[in-house]
Amino acid sequence: FEKVVDPLLDTIKMSLLGSIIGCILALPFAVIASSNINKNKPSLMLVRLILGIIRTIPTLVLATFFALIFGLGTVAGTGAIVVFTFGVVGKMLFESIETIDLRPFEALESMGANKFEAFWTACIPQILPTYLSHCLYCFEMNVRAAAILGYVGAGGLGILINERIGWRDYNGLGMVLLTLFITVLLIDQISTRIRRKLS
Repeated sequence: FEKVVDPLLDTIKMSLLGSIIGCILALPFAVIASSNINKNKPSLMLVRLILGIIRTIPTLVLATFFALIFGLGTVAGTGAIVVFTFGVVGKMLFESIETIDLRPFEALESMGANKFEAFWTACIPQILPTYLSHCLYCFEMNVRAAAILGYVGAGGLGILINERIGWRDYNGLGMVLLTLFITVLLIDQISTRIRRKLS
C-alpha cells in the first residue's frame, strides 16, 4: 500500500488542478456559446464548434499529445484533463444558461448596465448551483480518467498499473485497483452529497 500512496496523490492532484482550471476556462466560453446571451452568430457558431471538436478527442489522445510537448509526467496528464473538462463543462453549462430567466438580465441592461454587469448580477446566481454541480461531476470523471493516463506516460496510478501488469505482479495490481476503487467511491459519495445540497 505504501507504494500506492504517492501515485494516488499525484492522480488526485492532477484531477483536482485540471478540473479547476478547465472549469474556470469553460465559464466565459459557455456564456459566448449561449444563444440567449450572445446574439453574434459567427462567434456563437465558432465557440460551439471548438467545444464540439474538443469533446470528440479522447483523453488518452490528449495526454499523448501533451506528453510529446511537456514530456512524461503529471504536467501532461493535467493538461489533458484541463482540455477534457473545458469541453464537457462548456457544453453542459451553455445548455444550462439557455434555460435561465432572462428578464432580470434585460431589466439591468435597460437601466444602463453593460452585458458583463447584467450577467454577473442577474444570471450568475441562477447558474451557480448548476455550474458547481457540473464541476464536481467532471472531477469525479477525471479521477477515473487520470488513473489510466499513466499508460501514455502522463503520471499517476496509470504508470503503477502498467508496471504491475508488465511484471505480472497481480497481488500488487490488486492493491492498486482496490485503493483506486475505494478512493473513487469516497469521492463519489462526497460529491453526491455536495451536489444534492446545491440542487
